[in-house]
Amino acid sequence: MTNPAASPAPPETQTPAVRLAFGKRLLAWYTRNRRELPWRRSHDPYHVWLSEIMLQQTRVAAVLGHYERFLERFPTVQKLAAAGEASVLAAWSGLGYYRRARMLHAAAKKIVRELGGSIPSTSAGLRNLPGIGRYTSAAIASIAFNEPVPVVDGNVERVLQRIAGTRLSERELWQNAAAWLSRSRPGDFNQAMMELGATLCLPGEPLCQACPVAQFCRTRGRGPLPKAKVRQRKRKVFYALNCRNGSVLMVKRPPGSSLMPNMWELPEISPQTAEPEMNLKHSITVTDYSVHVMRNGTARAEGRWVPKSQLALLPLTGLARKILRKAELI
Repeated sequence: MTNPAASPAPPETQTPAVRLAFGKRLLAWYTRNRRELPWRRSHDPYHVWLSEIMLQQTRVAAVLGHYERFLERFPTVQKLAAAGEASVLAAWSGLGYYRRARMLHAAAKKIVRELGGSIPSTSAGLRNLPGIGRYTSAAIASIAFNEPVPVVDGNVERVLQRIAGTRLSERELWQNAAAWLSRSRPGDFNQAMMELGATLCLPGEPLCQACPVAQFCRTRGRGPLPKAKVRQRKRKVFYALNCRNGSVLMVKRPPGSSLMPNMWELPEISPQTAEPEMNLKHSITVTDYSVHVMRNGTARAEGRWVPKSQLALLPLTGLARKILRKAELI
């Protein structure tokens, strides 16, 4: 790691010449080194929008398969708008944070019913849709429509703070993102900033020697310090895996549930002392679950016997899908 004290002071960041040089270096690096991801093959606003929603709070590796399967099932915003919520949730199953899927579905309906099927082409227009905030609207508008608006996500935030060499407020982050933004290629620039943070400007040990814009960075190393991580809670849970006549007993979460309403899962049961059929780990937000699955346990709630052939068509919780896959039932 380079010692910041031994490095020459970076050039003044607010001059047009410096910003132009920064953009050229970053974009040249991005053109040569960007990852080949399926949503980068098209600037179709529906494709860009879908990828941005899926990537919220989710690793790229987890999104890869889901993205293409979702598009196969709902290839256009019109197809998505016409689908039932259960079908949308079933296609989303395994990605978690199901409110994203519900908002995506609600936005598609609004686009078809109120906007003639056309996705808004500006960040301001996009923010009027359900589930689209400041970052997502800017990402879609810049990538799909080339609107010169900056983005700030976790990766971009880390890059900007290291360039500045200090902790920046939210307002300062967006101001700095706007100052560095390439007006001629805003979509590529925004993706390049995110790519830099995801592949080189890493949270722990940044790969400064490979960074194309290291000469503009005041930190050139680990700092500024990352935010403190939230301590994970631990919980032990038990579920019943009851099978008969080629069907599995499943229960549906209440529509008023604060977490994953109307999703299907295995029945939760009281703690057991017998040997589980299987054990696995599962995490949701700030809770790590130790999951124990029992054969023919007594369910706490009434359920429905679902034929094995129909299980994969249900909007399953991520944990239910994980258990059923491990049991080779889907």
